[in-house]
Amino acid sequence: MSTIEKAASVLNDLTEINNDRVAGFEKALADINDENIDLKAVFQEYATQSRKFSQELTALVAGYGEDVETGNSVAGTLHRAWIDVKSLFGGSDRLSILNEAERGEDAIKAAYKLALEKGELTGEALATINRQADEIRSAHDAIKALRDATKAVS
Repeated sequence: MSTIEKAASVLNDLTEINNDRVAGFEKALADINDENIDLKAVFQEYATQSRKFSQELTALVAGYGEDVETGNSVAGTLHRAWIDVKSLFGGSDRLSILNEAERGEDAIKAAYKLALEKGELTGEALATINRQADEIRSAHDAIKALRDATKAVS
């Protein structure tokens, strides 16, 4: 596998997990009740963020002349299925929603960390992934702070 193919594979993997993140936040948005309405703006912001990230990543892959992945990962699909099951069993309280959102943020944060550790990205791709990883870490920390504040009140 060439250097370009390896870089494209890393970027495609990140595209898929960003698509998973969008789908996860959209699922959470659909399930949020009125008492947690404040979370809608937060989840909308992060869904929009991942849509933008996916566009940036697909542009980089296309610039390499490689095939662009636009779907969701198998792990992400399973993650959404778990949210569906949880909502059937009363998992729609604020703490449950934030626990699940933070679990999803842990997954995307780890994917970015792994992408950077692989050492297969250079130039514009590396700069883009570093910037996106910083924004993902900030989003994770914001979700975690909301979760922790909810735990303190519970």
